[in-house]
Amino acid sequence: MGAPEREVTNRDVAEQLTFMARLLGIAGEDPYRIAAYERAARQIDSLSFPVAGLGEEELTRIPGIGEKIAGQIREIAATGTFGELKDLQATIPGSVVELLGVAGVGPKTLHTLYTKLGIRSLDDLERAVKGHRLRALSGFGAKKEETIRRGIEQFRKMPSRMSRPQADAVLADVAAVLPDGRFAVAGSYRRGSSSVGRLAIVVAGDQSDVADRIPAGAGVDVRFTEPGRYGTALLCATGSRRFLARLGEVAAEQGYRLTPEGLVDSASGRLWEFADEEEVFSFLGMEAIPPELREGRGEIELALRHALPDLVDLADIRGDLHAHTTWSDGRQSLEDVAEAGERRGYEYIAITDHSSKVRPEALLRQQAEIERINRRHDCQLLSGSEVDIRSDGTLGYENRVLADLDLVIASVHSGFAQDQDVLTRRILTAMENEHVDIIGHPTGRLLGQRPAYAVDLERVMKHAAATGTALEINASPHRLDLEDIYIWHAKKEGVKLAAGTDAHRNGEFANMRYGILMARRGWCTPDDIVNTLSLSALLEWTS
Repeated sequence: MGAPEREVTNRDVAEQLTFMARLLGIAGEDPYRIAAYERAARQIDSLSFPVAGLGEEELTRIPGIGEKIAGQIREIAATGTFGELKDLQATIPGSVVELLGVAGVGPKTLHTLYTKLGIRSLDDLERAVKGHRLRALSGFGAKKEETIRRGIEQFRKMPSRMSRPQADAVLADVAAVLPDGRFAVAGSYRRGSSSVGRLAIVVAGDQSDVADRIPAGAGVDVRFTEPGRYGTALLCATGSRRFLARLGEVAAEQGYRLTPEGLVDSASGRLWEFADEEEVFSFLGMEAIPPELREGRGEIELALRHALPDLVDLADIRGDLHAHTTWSDGRQSLEDVAEAGERRGYEYIAITDHSSKVRPEALLRQQAEIERINRRHDCQLLSGSEVDIRSDGTLGYENRVLADLDLVIASVHSGFAQDQDVLTRRILTAMENEHVDIIGHPTGRLLGQRPAYAVDLERVMKHAAATGTALEINASPHRLDLEDIYIWHAKKEGVKLAAGTDAHRNGEFANMRYGILMARRGWCTPDDIVNTLSLSALLEWTS
């Protein structure tokens, strides 16, 4: 392994040493040796200064760090890991190490399961539990076996990454045991990512009264900090690695080291503490950077010039441009949609039932009903359609039908296995139709279920800019399509974006917040999103 791509933090070093201790436990090594790595990891994680740049002599002055571990810390700083850890890792199957994620299975327990029962995978463990083989081992019993059985159930329910709603549900459980007003969610969740790994929470205060109440197996990392150091703790727990590396460079240029505890004066060693993030940015002469932008894409340079974009906000959205009703595959009536729009304060919602489900003559009847409903409601329903882009490139309705609609979304719903050029040309052809306003869910992905189909998004973006066609930010948490990096590129190409929930039920209109998170991650301002327009301006844009 070569040099790490970013500065190695104390947390990185501590995690490597902790992992070594756990592997030694699985291997049944000397408990004193295991304890030495655990002690060193705790010590490193608690320090207010970075250890990555220290020499071995300086490292050995830290209590709990001997010459051997000091050398390994130096190796971690240079390569991201160390040789002895890699060698030990090679002797233990990864499927065995994975079992440490099962509640009730620690390194010592796993050593017994691995060596006495030959358990090498989750399936092996589950079979042993069902066969009541664990309770026959010394030190095990029916109670421990039941704990592990429940742990297996929890483990199987926990995906490698959570959707936004799944993360919201976990946070609701955790928030119930945390002190009011003294914590914040950090990490990729706070940055608005489309999916989330382990949740990171920063708590200002003592851990003694809450740590034990956090639900086991919740997939949450909780970090406790003193209230006066909350600003840098939250900042360091939120930013991506690239963002934090660049912010650390800015701090270094001004004579400081960035740590979760605060900014350390490189000359005097004085620690500057900050109670909130805005104070940190101000101290460094920067504009405060919204969490969604903290990805290391040039936002720090703009913040230093006080030139960050004025990001779109949920309050800027005047309507939803993608909704389905009982006329196709939805579970809500037209009246339901109008009422939902009024509750949200919208000026309009576009009814975009599938062309494959609504025949042209039925579409005429729907338009007539929309006119009647609009006379009774302030939120106006737009007569639209989500028209299929067929496998041969033609659209699901003829032009004479499309011409009578207020808004047209064109989407790929079939032929996903076509090669990239064929599938891309289908979308390019659809954009050339003067009646098509928006390309729906442009990559076709379903998070955790179906990958994006093969489409050349660079060609699609350039053609969208040339034809004036908007690309959708599908706000369904199961899609979140486009992904933020493509939104960012589309904006740079001058392409307009359209946020739509793809709502099939009333409750799904609230998913607009997920789409706006993606828009913000893509650096969008209100001018980039077509449904920030007033009703009259929107109809002028679609005409």
